[in-house]
Amino acid sequence: MHTIKAHAKVNIFLKITGHKDGYHTLFSRFMRVEDLYDTITFEPCECDTFTIEGCDDVPFESNTIFKAYKALNEHTGDLDILNFFYKHKVVVTKRIPSQAGLGGGSSDAAAFMRLVKEVCNLMISTQELAKLGSTIGADLPFFIYNYPSANVSGFGEIVEPFEEEPLSLELYTPDIGCDTAVVYKTFKEHLLDNITLCSSIGWEKLDSKTLLELIADPIILNDLYKASLIAYPELKNVAKEGWFFSGSGSTFFRLV
Repeated sequence: MHTIKAHAKVNIFLKITGHKDGYHTLFSRFMRVEDLYDTITFEPCECDTFTIEGCDDVPFESNTIFKAYKALNEHTGDLDILNFFYKHKVVVTKRIPSQAGLGGGSSDAAAFMRLVKEVCNLMISTQELAKLGSTIGADLPFFIYNYPSANVSGFGEIVEPFEEEPLSLELYTPDIGCDTAVVYKTFKEHLLDNITLCSSIGWEKLDSKTLLELIADPIILNDLYKASLIAYPELKNVAKEGWFFSGSGSTFFRLV
């Protein structure tokens, strides 16, 4: 068997910088969550077709792992990938909650791509893999580079490692799912015209602990928080003082 961890992430800050070609551009600090991860395993199995177990709540065609499999096949044309998955199935052990702003689906797909590269000896660089991953989802390049912390910008394809001590974080995910597409659509309709690009100048140089202590306001740190509150007003009832908001939600986090 071949196994890899697919870690969750939090957004220390997330600022929307514009809208182009139907997508939002961003400026964010991603931090890997060391103690929360899904597990992707390639188990020996005679399979007639590409097989994924453990993601029954996601339609097969919509599964990011399946999208990653298709993208790798189309990009590389490597028959070793096809042959490998006639003899192995993909088993996903889920621990990262869905629609929680933690990047679970993207992390799973990125970990899958990294493991396929290893087991099939693909002649593809990490940079090329990240570029391919960006066609599947904006968070994939960060997970493919696998940095503990990074400044992420553009459509998510610009990933610059940030050297800092790992933070000890406590996560709190209420029983509310926030659909990323809905949150971004809400932001575009209600908040896009009010973005202030100068509000986060210099943030990329500050370590995450300093940022959380210095700014200390989850709405200022994360532009998508206000959009999530508009789209999912029930979040107001579960928000806690001193907690920050990750991505498009619904997970809150704080320093411990």
